[in-house]
Amino acid sequence: MRVEIWGDINCPWCYIGKARFEKALAAFPHRDEVEVVHRSFELDPNAPHEARPVLPAIAAKYGITVEQAQQAEERIASHAHGEGLAYRGAERDVANSFDMHRLLHFAHEQGRQERLLDLLYRENFDGDVSPFAPGRLQALAVEAGLDPARAAEVLADPTAYADAVREDEATAAALGATGVPFYVFDRRLGVSGAQPPAAFASALEQAWSSRAVPQA
Repeated sequence: MRVEIWGDINCPWCYIGKARFEKALAAFPHRDEVEVVHRSFELDPNAPHEARPVLPAIAAKYGITVEQAQQAEERIASHAHGEGLAYRGAERDVANSFDMHRLLHFAHEQGRQERLLDLLYRENFDGDVSPFAPGRLQALAVEAGLDPARAAEVLADPTAYADAVREDEATAAALGATGVPFYVFDRRLGVSGAQPPAAFASALEQAWSSRAVPQA
């Protein structure tokens, strides 16, 4: 069974949802027969590539005050802490995530997608250095076990894996996704949002029991 997860590095609920889904998957009896693939979704495709503080960016996007943005971040932090996750909230940056998505597609080909994604989330929500800082994405690629020269080539070529990112985004739109995280189980069952582990466990069971079983 395949579970496809659409998300964005800028999305705190994707970070939290990943932890919740993994708790459900760890307890799933058929977990060794589940393939997890992470798909691209940009929360703001037009975001500048230069990193900027998150609170003013949130305030501008939603038409709220910086103080209200701070309160929203604090509420998200409480959910993250409830899952045992660190969350630095107001201290993080936001920027265009397209290069990260391109690199994640390359990492998928190399069998290192999960590792790179974990590092990107860690750096964004719990790191001392922003993953959007110059040169940092290359360093994280190396830490994830990717070949340094090949990773550098991908990052230097804005067309590398760009079509793959756009294809993911087009598929999300076709499936009706308007936000992330968005989970699709064998292209038959969709789940939106960072649901509790119990909800993901139920989705896994439902998708497993309804899958097509080859005839003997």
